[in-house]
Amino acid sequence: MASNRIDDNGVILRDARTRYTTGQREENGAHGAFDAELRRSGRSPRTEVTVSRAAAPADVAELLGVEGDVVVRAREMFDGDRIIQIATTYIPVDVAEAAGIEQVDTGVGGIISRMKEAGFDQGDIAVEDIELRTASAEESARLGLPDGAEVLTINHIGTADGRVVEVTQHVLAKGWKLRFAAPLA
Repeated sequence: MASNRIDDNGVILRDARTRYTTGQREENGAHGAFDAELRRSGRSPRTEVTVSRAAAPADVAELLGVEGDVVVRAREMFDGDRIIQIATTYIPVDVAEAAGIEQVDTGVGGIISRMKEAGFDQGDIAVEDIELRTASAEESARLGLPDGAEVLTINHIGTADGRVVEVTQHVLAKGWKLRFAAPLA
């Protein structure tokens, strides 16, 4: 099965079939899927992370089934000096505390591995909703896009034992190729 990688033109292949598997997330000591996919391509991943507690947007709070604050992991993700993704993850406070993921560096495999160790195993499948929409002014500025540019967004929903334990909203800059598999039977 193909793996996530970046080609010589800088196009990032994000293969949803394998991206979040333990082997991919933890490959060669990587600190999550993004880190692994860039390292695999000989690139230089860099992530700027802020962690806080704040109210989630209403749609995210509804998915998480929470009222009040959640743990927010806001990240700008780079290939060298080029920002290629903004990702914001919302996690219920009890899950984040149990998994010990309120620090910037969550270790080998990232938050999905820490959650699994804490008893919040996301199993074999996550749901990802993809949407093409106009970037906000802030997103355009951060990603170096012109005003009114469209961006792909991926809303990643991770569950453990029927409970939503994370919602990550990815906003992708130019240069992404998304790969999925669809059942035929």
